[in-house]
Amino acid sequence: MNTSRFIHADLWRLAGPMILSNLTIPLLGVVDTAVVGHLSSPHYLGAVAIGGLIFSFVYWAFGFLRMGTTGQVAQAYGRLDDNEIRAGFARAGLLALLLSVLIIVLQFPIHASAMWLLEASHEVESHASEYFYIRIWSAPATLFTYVLIGWFLGMQNARGPLYLLLTINLTNIALDLLFVWGLGMDVDGVALASVISEYIGVFVGLWLVKRELKRYSGRWITQLIFNSGKLRQMFVVNQNIFIRTLCLIFSFAFFTAQGAKYGDVILAANAVLMNFQAFMAYGLDGFANAAEALVGKAVGQKNRGKFKQAVHTAAAWSVGVAILFALLYALLGVQLINLLTNIEAVRHVAYSLLPWLMISPLLSVWGYLFDGIFIGATRSAEMRNTMLISTFVFFLPAWYLLQGFGNHGLWAALMVFMLARGISMWLSYRLLDKRGMFFA
Repeated sequence: MNTSRFIHADLWRLAGPMILSNLTIPLLGVVDTAVVGHLSSPHYLGAVAIGGLIFSFVYWAFGFLRMGTTGQVAQAYGRLDDNEIRAGFARAGLLALLLSVLIIVLQFPIHASAMWLLEASHEVESHASEYFYIRIWSAPATLFTYVLIGWFLGMQNARGPLYLLLTINLTNIALDLLFVWGLGMDVDGVALASVISEYIGVFVGLWLVKRELKRYSGRWITQLIFNSGKLRQMFVVNQNIFIRTLCLIFSFAFFTAQGAKYGDVILAANAVLMNFQAFMAYGLDGFANAAEALVGKAVGQKNRGKFKQAVHTAAAWSVGVAILFALLYALLGVQLINLLTNIEAVRHVAYSLLPWLMISPLLSVWGYLFDGIFIGATRSAEMRNTMLISTFVFFLPAWYLLQGFGNHGLWAALMVFMLARGISMWLSYRLLDKRGMFFA
């Protein structure tokens, strides 16, 4: 097998399972939306959108537990450092548990702040609060799952996340249907299904880690786990990714909050289309995840040739799949919307927004791709800086200038944000590569 064929096969060995596992996440969101979208009122749909958004704030903010773990473990894997492979998992796992306790302790101010910021109608807010106070108890499982997924990717093992996420999301879907359609629950059933399934997933994930580590001869070394230099490195990387993620969450939260001000029907229509945006994002993330693992391994080995091959191959496949998503939404967008809701007012608004969904993959793909490259190389400062620029120099000014176009102006501002992410990260990548800083 020649080098080109090898790198394509290596990419797909990682990307294939990650695409399948990633797509189970928005599939769950689609099922949540479909389950409550066929209830008697759009209030339930809006409540799940708002409730899910709150946990995007709460849980996505700690996405550094996955991303930081992937880059550091992948580099340890490239160096053949079996002891650090274990220590990296332990450090990230302990941090995840400490942060989850903090989330639970602060649940009441988190809820109050979220309700104040989102300004939904009284009916939507009431159901969203019910969702929140059940779902918050999944915090330890959710954060630890981030660590598990990040560790498996760093170990160049995409099947671990696939088995883990399939377990969580298929269990969640089954419980959704049981609780809502079988037992007559509403948003409380959706939230409870999420909590139960995530704890089941953690037990499956720990069993998979134990099985994976049998292949490596390292030991659990307490002094290495609590090594001050390693802890400091983890803190710096995670801090930068945390700021980057907060900007991303803020942008989507701001988008949803502004949509809510246009009324419950537009809020619900935006929620329907954001399911498709998430579906596309998680699909493209499969190639970004593969880039994380391959780039991290190449950096650990200090192999510039493999680094460039991983970047170019991931880029080619990412763009191709983005084009396929654009075509899918152009050809089947109306039918997909109809699957998620039978509320005619919501359908009508969603149809009018389809052009934005069609162009989104072509503008969004670059941000996802470069995220993967920078995570694998642990260049978290550049991720932070480009996201700050995209959010505050481009997204918010674009929204301000386009307010006169209503909800369409809001979608246009979101597309400006996606384009700004891609361009700023591309410029940063070029600068780092020119100066040889990926291997500094």
